Amino acid sequence: MADIQALLDAVAGLPRARPAGPDEAEALLARLRSAAARWADVLYEAGEGAGRQLPPRAEAALKLAFRRAEDSYVELEIALRDCTEHRGTAS
Repeated sequence: MADIQALLDAVAGLPRARPAGPDEAEALLARLRSAAARWADVLYEAGEGAGRQLPPRAEAALKLAFRRAEDSYVELEIALRDCTEHRGTAS
């Protein structure tokens, strides 16, 4: 439960305004990536803890949710890497 509260705190702490520039946008991506990683961890642990207690379709849904969360993390990681590479070539 502490992991879920930490995730909620991280999401609640995200800025509500649009980033003012590339540096703020990159910082936002980094925070989103971190939140996505936490969410994937929460879903993985839920699947490990409760998955076998659930009906088969519910267990499959939990596994799918984890895979999608993991995909979100990977996509944000790629986006953040692209920002870093773009910053390096923009000089």
